[in-house]
Amino acid sequence: MAVLVGKEAPNFKAQCVNAQGEFEEITLDQFRGKEVILYFYPLDFTFVCPSEIIAFDNALPKFKERGVELIGVSVDSHFTHHAWRNTPRDQGGIGAIGYPLVADLNKNIARDYDVLTGDGAVAFRGLFLIDSQGIVRHQIVNDLPLGRNVDEALRMVDALQFHEQHGEVCPAGWNKGKEGMKPTAEGVASYLATNAEKL
Repeated sequence: MAVLVGKEAPNFKAQCVNAQGEFEEITLDQFRGKEVILYFYPLDFTFVCPSEIIAFDNALPKFKERGVELIGVSVDSHFTHHAWRNTPRDQGGIGAIGYPLVADLNKNIARDYDVLTGDGAVAFRGLFLIDSQGIVRHQIVNDLPLGRNVDEALRMVDALQFHEQHGEVCPAGWNKGKEGMKPTAEGVASYLATNAEKL
């Protein structure tokens, strides 16, 4: 599996169902200047997937207040995304979510991000944090049965924004509001002197 961290995120042009429930062609490049969480999930009308999509939607205000765009991708068509979005949650649907779901029917996007399963049938649960310059700064890939933690995605956004604002690095277990570390020998020593027991 390719490591994309530190590299430019592969651009794409594809049909999606947008936040208003309408079909639209979007590109990744149109979000340049903003941070993006781009995540892949295996299939519409399945099991773990709706829980993740809804969890991201529930956290959407937190991403928006940080200036972050959310984009979901699967190998389904935009018509299937639309049908799933219009299926009530108590019937296994996802309801009206507030961010786009991209159709990757030809699997080119999943292939470019190297998240296709071994048989090429669907995408693993890949997640990519892309900075405002279009560079991948964080990625995780989970196997199909393992749902992601939305709070961890938010934590990574906070860590990136903290680093960009202050120039400091974020030690193990760092959360927004906690002390960072100066990336020097003195900074490490100073941080560990007061925090080593809490790590």
